[in-house]
Formats: sequence, C-alpha cells, structure tokens
Amino acid sequence: MSTEERACCYQGPNGERCDDTAEHDGLCYWHDESKKKREPDLVERLEARARTGKPMIGFSLRNTDLTSINLVRHGSSEGYCLIHSDLYRADLKSSHLFNIDLTGTSLMKANLTKANLNCSTLKNANLLGVILEGTKMDNVAWDNAVRQEKMAYVTKNDREQQSDYFEQAEEIYRNLRRTTESQGLFENAGRFFQREMIMRRYQLPRYSARRMLSKLVDLFCGYGEEPSRVVSFSLAIIFSFSVIYFLAGIADGAVEVQYSSDLSVKHNVITFFQSLYFSVVTFTTLGYGDLSPVGFTRAFAAIEAFVGSFTLALFVVVFVKKMTR
Repeated sequence: MSTEERACCYQGPNGERCDDTAEHDGLCYWHDESKKKREPDLVERLEARARTGKPMIGFSLRNTDLTSINLVRHGSSEGYCLIHSDLYRADLKSSHLFNIDLTGTSLMKANLTKANLNCSTLKNANLLGVILEGTKMDNVAWDNAVRQEKMAYVTKNDREQQSDYFEQAEEIYRNLRRTTESQGLFENAGRFFQREMIMRRYQLPRYSARRMLSKLVDLFCGYGEEPSRVVSFSLAIIFSFSVIYFLAGIADGAVEVQYSSDLSVKHNVITFFQSLYFSVVTFTTLGYGDLSPVGFTRAFAAIEAFVGSFTLALFVVVFVKKMTR
C-alpha cells in the first residue's frame, strides 16, 4: 500500500477541512479512528498540534490517556477549539482546559476529575456519564438544553427511544447539578435541577395524574427555583377574583357594590378598585371586615382564601430555598 502523503480528506460537519497530511486511507493521524493512540508522548503531541493554530475538528481520541494535558491558550482572549471530536472514555484527570471550546464534542464517560473547565464552551457536547468530581466549571457556556434532550424532541414518533433520551438527559442534568452545587454555583445548580425534574416528568405517561401534578408544580414555582412565578400566579388569582366580585357584587355595609351599566364610568372604576381591594385582603386572609361577600360570591371568597394561604406558604418555602443556598 502506498505511503505517499496527501492532504487529509476529513471534512467537518460545517464543511471545515483539515490541512494535516494523511497516509493510506486519506485520513491524518488525528482523524483516523483505526489508530489506537497510546503513544507515551501523546499529550506532548496534542499540545504541540494545538499550538500550530490549525483547526482541531473531529479528532478521534477515544480511550486516550490525556492526564494533565495543558490546552490553555496563553496570551490570547480566545481559547483553543477541540470541536466535534470524540473523547469517549478519555482520561483527562487534572487537565488544564481553561477557555477551551468543546462544542459538539463527545465527552461520554470521560474522566475530568479535578480538571479546569472554567470559561469553557460545552454547547451540544455529549456529557453522558462524564466524571466531574472536583472539576472547576465556573462561567461555562451552556446550551439551553443538553444534546440528549434535543434528540428526544426530534424522535417524538418513537416513544420508547424518546423516553430513553429523556432518561439520559435527566442523568446528565443530575450530574451537572451535583457538581455545580458542590462548587457553590447555585444559579447553575438551580437551572440544572429544574431541567432534571422536567426530564423526569416527560418520562411519565402523558395524561397521568403524576405528570399533570408535576406540570402544575413547574408552572407555579419552577420546581422551587422561580419565586417570580409564585408572585405572577398570585397577581393573576387576585385580579381574576376581583373581576368576579366586580360583576357579581360584594357588600359594603348595607350597600351592595357591583358593576352596573346604569352608573357612570367613574363610579364603576371606583367599584372595581373596591373589588380589587377586597380580593387582596381575601387572598392574604387579612379579612378587615369593611367589605364582605354576598350570595354565591361567598364560595369564591372561600376558594380564594384557601388558594391564597397555600400560595403564600409556597412563596415562603421557595424564597427561603433560594436565599439560603
């Protein structure tokens, strides 16, 4: 077989070309999946390859020992790119990967124990089973969803496969949540916990009571991560019940207060604000007694008082959870 060197024939997902030289099969050393990269100087070779400034796209580095590798681009605001590559089960313990771009790279079951991934980019990376014990992950650039979650959405016609992707995504979010929590990155940890719970919900039967209850918890408080949702829900309830009281009527002493087309706009506006005030004191269970429900509005007042006491308690729990992290 000819050993004549020629340009590497690898082409990246966006048409990127590699300008390394290749032998035999048209693939250079870094892209050749058949080459088991076990050389003792592999770390030094990859570091030297990075320093050339040539694109590192689609590298095949499965099962490689890259312990303590240094891929930090000193003296530049932009880090090295090792994108759309395969680092399955790669050993990256104590590696220096500050500001590196790992977009689209598979880190499945890679060992990143005590590695430095601060300021790195992990968009669309495969993080299933990655070991992140003691890994520094401050200011990492994430996607809105991990790769497995995206894949689940495009396989909606295959319920079994979709459920498997959701399960994998849940595992990834749980791993990321635990890692970021251990480092005090509570904002990221909260987001990952929320996505973890959503992935768990999507694995439940579509119209089951558990799934609907989980959806309600998400809507009301984002699984305890969004106090603003509780506030928004409270305002919506207060306004909705105030409209009911405005139309159905409440009592101001011996006088019934409600909307009437025979009254002026100004009078109806005043009546609405009285209804809004009554809705607020009912929701918060203050009950000053200056206004009171009449007729069937008593039932609505009772419902609002119950919902209000529950919602206020929920807000306290969610708020304290966020503030005590």
